[in-house]
Amino acid sequence: MAKKFPIAPANPHRVCWGCDKYCPSDAMACGNGSVRSPHPAELFGEDWATWGLDAQEEADAQTAAPAS
Repeated sequence: MAKKFPIAPANPHRVCWGCDKYCPSDAMACGNGSVRSPHPAELFGEDWATWGLDAQEEADAQTAAPAS
């Protein structure tokens, strides 16, 4: 079973995010390459989880929900 992927880790630069091992950036054991894979928050910003393939569906669902 795969580990749960952290949405907003405290120090994403310390870990390689290329596989489920989450190796330290200075001791990669998986052979994923010579450089670590960055966390999506490092590449796309802190709101990376709120946009993407399902973003339009979520926006439609929020506008269809009655305001309380």
